[in-house]
Amino acid sequence: MATLARRLFKIALFIGLFCLAVPYVHTYPWPMPESQSLIWWRTSRWLGVRDPEDLYFTVWATIDLIVAALAYVAIMRLWRYYRKRKKPIEG
Repeated sequence: MATLARRLFKIALFIGLFCLAVPYVHTYPWPMPESQSLIWWRTSRWLGVRDPEDLYFTVWATIDLIVAALAYVAIMRLWRYYRKRKKPIEG
């Protein structure tokens, strides 16, 4: 039962980190300048994507997933380091 709880906690942690990454990880100004919009149009045409917003969404969702995964790995490593460092009290 404890293993299930740990796994569910890890899944919830990752989903929470992804939900935090979506609104806070971005480099674009809103509204998008015409020069940046033109770059998205050209890139989508080059890749054969009909709508540049589809490409835009895919790229940013991928970036958000990468950021969430990196934050998750960092949190897990810090937790393991903390647990190793904390010595049990022997009595």
